[in-house]
Amino acid sequence: MIKAIFFDYDGVLTTDRTGSITTNRYLSKVSGVDYESIQKAFSNYNDDLILGRTTHRAIWEAICESIGHDLDFSLLEQAFLSTPANDAMFELARKLSHRYAVGIITDNKRDRIDCLRKAQQLDELFSPVVVSAELGIGKKSSAIFEKALQPLRINSNEAVFVDNTPANLVVAEQLGMHTYLHDDELNDVGRLAKTLADQYGLLFD
Repeated sequence: MIKAIFFDYDGVLTTDRTGSITTNRYLSKVSGVDYESIQKAFSNYNDDLILGRTTHRAIWEAICESIGHDLDFSLLEQAFLSTPANDAMFELARKLSHRYAVGIITDNKRDRIDCLRKAQQLDELFSPVVVSAELGIGKKSSAIFEKALQPLRINSNEAVFVDNTPANLVVAEQLGMHTYLHDDELNDVGRLAKTLADQYGLLFD
């Protein structure tokens, strides 16, 4: 019996495929620097940011040097806040939360998620919220999934994990979790709801 549904954040609970797309797009728009230059500047640090080995503040000077513009650091928070919520997915999570635990498992930057936890009130709906940068591990490790299961005291086969990237589902499946690949372009939340009901017998209030 399913007791918990875990959602990836970007591309599932948001309508942008990745958080980097959101951040780079905003910074490009407000600075006038082309998107590709900003993307390239951040790309060298992305893995370290996601695994908590560095912070945006620590790399900001290098980013500005790379793009040739001295951007105010406060623009980064505004970039985070521009993240587009997937309202239909949030509504599905709310309906599920009446009967099941709903949580988040995300490979993400700590300062970004800290900002969005407040802005989107994530902790009021989702528990636990498991973030790679806080643990120093990502979805290539079973430990991040085990960390999500532990506070709920459930077995892996009692949980469904929803992600928009096939590679992120591999370890979860190996651990015994049920998985669902969400197509972020189609964003067919109704299909996910139908799968949860038909395949796993979940009920919606």
